[in-house]
Amino acid sequence: MKHKLILIGCGGMAQSHAVRLSALGDRLEVGAVVDLLPEKAQAVSDLLENHPPVFTDYHDALEYGDVVLQCLPHHLHASCTIDCLNAGKHVLAEKPLANTKEECLAMMEAAKRNNRILMVAYCMRFHPLVREMRRLIKEKVYGECFQLSIWTEQLTIKEDIPWVHDRKLLGGGQLFSHGCHYIDLMLWMLGKPLRGTHVSSKKCTPWMDREGTSNVCMEFANGTLGYHFGTWGARGTRLKYSFHAHCEKGMIEFSRPENRLYLHGNIKEHIPDAPEDCKEYILIDGAAAGPEKSTAEEMAHFLDCVDSGRQPETSPEESLAGLEVIWELYQAEEENRIADLAKIPMPDSFN
Repeated sequence: MKHKLILIGCGGMAQSHAVRLSALGDRLEVGAVVDLLPEKAQAVSDLLENHPPVFTDYHDALEYGDVVLQCLPHHLHASCTIDCLNAGKHVLAEKPLANTKEECLAMMEAAKRNNRILMVAYCMRFHPLVREMRRLIKEKVYGECFQLSIWTEQLTIKEDIPWVHDRKLLGGGQLFSHGCHYIDLMLWMLGKPLRGTHVSSKKCTPWMDREGTSNVCMEFANGTLGYHFGTWGARGTRLKYSFHAHCEKGMIEFSRPENRLYLHGNIKEHIPDAPEDCKEYILIDGAAAGPEKSTAEEMAHFLDCVDSGRQPETSPEESLAGLEVIWELYQAEEENRIADLAKIPMPDSFN
């Protein structure tokens, strides 16, 4: 069956999705594009070979497809997604799922009541090198993992998109909007968290209503530590997007800019002032393919779930668990205490 997609919201993410959807031409065709600003919708339509019709109200576009890709500002996720589910559409919703737990639960209830698929667009879960890194950790190929660190460094000002700066519309700050990807990945790779801390700052990101720079440290039930550093204020970068998993027999590195998976091993015991020697192996070299965000693989998985009726890997239940971790980290930071993450119920897939 070839599906017809309704693309709702035509900002930067929608344009990225539209370019990559051509890889699924045998399974998917965009039936309509929607944005409050018709010129934005038209720009996305012009990128597509079939030039689908343009709408400014998503309600008018719902008859043009059976599946929806919802790419709206965070505070609009819940109402639009629920409307689409109630209209019988399957929905791939941009992250984060919604700005409050109540909204998330209402979206999940609408999906269940209408027997529709609701999937969260955590595209990094579908990157082949991230998936391989998780396999190596889970199967202990290089022994137990005792530390997983994830860096994301970028400059995100978006002066022309004021909702990105407003904590009420964004749902929080840099951690909630972008770091939710990496909290999700840590839960997916390491399992149940026990406790954690969040230390954040607006320094040098004055355009942000909440934090522009975020540091998260967590302890997991298996004894592994997790660390995430993210900033929207980087004026220079060395690591860019980089994952480091320290294991008993070496350190696995995923370098997203290089699109490579490395193993760093055979390091000798540290002796002060002695030259360090560590061998580097390329486990997978995807450099020729470029730093693919894997939105095409994500969409293919969504369509598989629609066709089969099975629940997606990036389920709303898993997404809500990750957001609850972030909300508890925020609250603990405000109250100057350690976050109690053990109290947050985790889906079986994270346990």
